[in-house]
Amino acid sequence: MNKAGRINSVYPPYAIAGGEITIECENFRLNADGDYACIIGGKRARLVGASETRILAIIPADLNESGTEIYLESDGERSESVNYTTGKKLADNLHIVANPAIDPRDDSIIVTRSGSRGQQLPVTMFRIETDGFLSEMPAEILNPTAVAFNRSGNLFATNRSDGEVCRINRDEEVVPYSTSLGIATGIAFDKEDVMYVGDRSGTIYRVREFGAHESFAVLEPSVSAYHLAFGTDNRLYVTAPGLASFDAVYVIDEDGFEEKYFRGFGRPQGLAFDKQGNLYVAACFQGKHGIARIAPKAESAEMFVAGMNVVGLCFTRKGEMIVATNNSVYSIPVGIEGTLLD
Repeated sequence: MNKAGRINSVYPPYAIAGGEITIECENFRLNADGDYACIIGGKRARLVGASETRILAIIPADLNESGTEIYLESDGERSESVNYTTGKKLADNLHIVANPAIDPRDDSIIVTRSGSRGQQLPVTMFRIETDGFLSEMPAEILNPTAVAFNRSGNLFATNRSDGEVCRINRDEEVVPYSTSLGIATGIAFDKEDVMYVGDRSGTIYRVREFGAHESFAVLEPSVSAYHLAFGTDNRLYVTAPGLASFDAVYVIDEDGFEEKYFRGFGRPQGLAFDKQGNLYVAACFQGKHGIARIAPKAESAEMFVAGMNVVGLCFTRKGEMIVATNNSVYSIPVGIEGTLLD
């Protein structure tokens, strides 16, 4: 019998560098000398736990490819390998605090280097071109937090330091669009192209036109940020991370009435929908970190991407999931289209 055993499954189906995966296996032989290993992408993975039937392994930090192989080793023997999909790093040395955004004109990706509140960094906005080139945007915004495009293709960013949302023209001209929005963080547009902005202090504002805003809903304050996304039902879904390990995703109807859509997350942050109505949330779920997927009508939830310090995500028209940690951006070919591109 092969001492390295056999791999039966790997969970969750996707991961980025640093993410913890669970490998279900059989007949994996452990020995007192520690002469056993899990090899991911040709690199020896750090093991969090191991038994004959289950292994908890960390995706190597320097792994930077979408397709990879996983196999086990024990006493010089090796198991058959299985194919696994990991994220390819597109950029690092950033400071992202919410979802990135896809430019509907050319599929490039807008990301931020936000900085601490009130900290002015020399460059705060970046564009990742489709060929992977990271370019600096001349737009000067203090503490850009959330970024989003409306249905007309205009780019907007919130400034949590000054409590405003700005429109960015041609990547350089910054025009204040609405002010006095508290600690402005999350931003989203409904099917009528009306803007909604989340104030970390607890208010969600509706911005119907230039300069004019009104209170739409009031929730509990967040220790981090408000993150917003509209579902296929045109209701507004919100996360407001707190200090508990059982935080909720809220849903707010068109009249501003809210209810808890799903509970059980630790520090839920960025969120996005696919066209089938599944909701993806950057959070800790059942002790695992990364991105969880909630089925339509909140019937069930499971981890979809393993990763540490994930703060946001979005989808490209090519079916890629763009995953943002607080420092880096990854692309994972998941074959899913999101509603942001409708």
